[in-house]
Amino acid sequence: MSQLTAPFGSWKSPITAKDLYTTYTGLGGLCCDGDELYWEEFRPDGRTILVRRSSGGQITDLTPPGFNVRSRVHEYGGGAFLVVDGVVYFSNFQDQHLYRQLPGEAPRALAGGQGMRYADYRFDRLRNRLVAVREDHTTGASQPENSLVAVALDGVSPDQVLMKGSDFYSNPRLSPDGRQLAWLTWNHPNMPWDGTELWVSELDGDGWLTAPKLVAGGQDESIFQPEWSPDGRLYFVSDRSGWWNLYRWQESRAEPLLPMEAEFGEPQWNFGQTTYGFSSADRLIFVYSLNLEYVLGELNTRTLAAKKIATPYNLISDLQIASGKVYFHGGSEKEVLCLAGLDLTTGQIEVVRQVREVTLDPAFFSVGQEVEFPTENNLTAHGFYYAPVNRDYCGPTEERPPLLVLSHGGPTGASLNFFRYGIQYWTSRGIAVLDVNYGGSTGYGRAYRERLKGQWGIVDVADCVNGARYLAAKGLVDEERMAISGGSAGGFTTLCALTFYDVFQAGASYYGVSDLEALAKDTHKFESHYLDGLVGLYPQRRDLYIERSPIYHTHRLSCPMIILQGLDDPIVPPNQAKKMYEAVRARELPVAYLTFPGEQHGFMKAENNVRAIEAELFFYSRIFQFELGDPVDPVEIENL
Repeated sequence: MSQLTAPFGSWKSPITAKDLYTTYTGLGGLCCDGDELYWEEFRPDGRTILVRRSSGGQITDLTPPGFNVRSRVHEYGGGAFLVVDGVVYFSNFQDQHLYRQLPGEAPRALAGGQGMRYADYRFDRLRNRLVAVREDHTTGASQPENSLVAVALDGVSPDQVLMKGSDFYSNPRLSPDGRQLAWLTWNHPNMPWDGTELWVSELDGDGWLTAPKLVAGGQDESIFQPEWSPDGRLYFVSDRSGWWNLYRWQESRAEPLLPMEAEFGEPQWNFGQTTYGFSSADRLIFVYSLNLEYVLGELNTRTLAAKKIATPYNLISDLQIASGKVYFHGGSEKEVLCLAGLDLTTGQIEVVRQVREVTLDPAFFSVGQEVEFPTENNLTAHGFYYAPVNRDYCGPTEERPPLLVLSHGGPTGASLNFFRYGIQYWTSRGIAVLDVNYGGSTGYGRAYRERLKGQWGIVDVADCVNGARYLAAKGLVDEERMAISGGSAGGFTTLCALTFYDVFQAGASYYGVSDLEALAKDTHKFESHYLDGLVGLYPQRRDLYIERSPIYHTHRLSCPMIILQGLDDPIVPPNQAKKMYEAVRARELPVAYLTFPGEQHGFMKAENNVRAIEAELFFYSRIFQFELGDPVDPVEIENL
């Protein structure tokens, strides 16, 4: 069938906004309990529930209505559930109580109270209790108190505080015999990817820690995922070499196991992240990424011989190993994210669950191409470029497509190259996409990550700008129709790019930071000193905070903007979005402002996500003056 020629941006697409969010099932944390597999699913109503697959293959929803499996420790949560012998322990989002759910019964509160939050559970079989991270908001102090606690299973006894005094704790891990506990800790102003400490302690007969000992880590060494092998040896990931690599604590020293310029770790925004595990004492299964291409492999822990395990995926995360299988989330350039299981004996892969059923003709797929482009200080930055693709359409030969640059959140995060309807939504309509991994992103080693030290709002912005310029110079996109979009920290990068550069002609900020000083004064504990490293000490370097905050430089704005904000956001307070909107409106620039009651930092409800992306598309159509091939609800644009 011949293609129709139509302006870029105006192509009819088989992917609707409703398809993105109402036919999508988000997949979260995994847990194995014997031969049974448990995982989190994010449903369109905004709830997260637990799902179980029995040893016989039957899949069942476990979480009853009225419960939402999600922890708010560090606000970002993770590590919200554990299953042991068929008994489920989980954090409930609404009240943050820790619940226990026996097979066939309704959940019952086990621990918690107003202001108590729990995450990252481990079962202490020797003492019939849970060990967990607790965040206590009841102390009356300006910030909550974080600690390691033991939670009795009688539902009556108070928590036993095992360790406190540091600003943060994570990864409490019991040795197989239950006689030692390992954990991570760190203090302000560090974030866990800056520097953490790995500690180990014996446990006495009553379960108290005795003589804790520092094993590895420090101010400038990030430790990730301590884990005990089945024979009681302590393994962990450290970036002491400049890359997150595997180590083993051996005769009072850290023994490197598989040194390479690749990442076996991830930025610990959430609890419960895993990149390796054991199928036996002698067999360690791992995943590493090299320039964000993921490789599954195995290591013989006796000989240190390693080999790759073939999979069809270039994204692999959240490893769980049990009963001769490794389960993980996997995705590729042409396959949506899924929950898969790989048989370690046969190599056969079973897809347990996909985030969506893909009925789309591959002729509509845009496959991401890794691009490297020159940026400031004679350095190179990275990204993934997605060209417009639609089976039924092509653009006029004399026309170049509009470009949408995506700036990811974090800013210590990364954009990954796998098949996402959220990308295809744009490319199938004739809009090119550049997903930028600016300096500061993870996946390229510690040195690349540290490009952003003291340079947030400078390096990230320059990399997004230079990525757009690079594509325009290559003749791949229309330099007069380039937009930038991002959420959270990516929203800040977006606002800075629109304020301090004259490169983009439009932009979209999702719950983005407009005022660094306000953020430094009014944010949650986990990130309350994050800006010390990204910008400078506050208030000593208040000048930098003012200098880089878009809200103080709106006189430099010259292009339209759409601003989208959840009204219950505890991380980037809504007043930041409102102030930016009012400033853009006062400049008499085209501006749209959408708020979403009940939404926090990142929209959870399907109908709100649908509204948001359709509003963004409508906004670009009016600014770049192309007719939409598919109707969407309009959004009010002031000053147009």
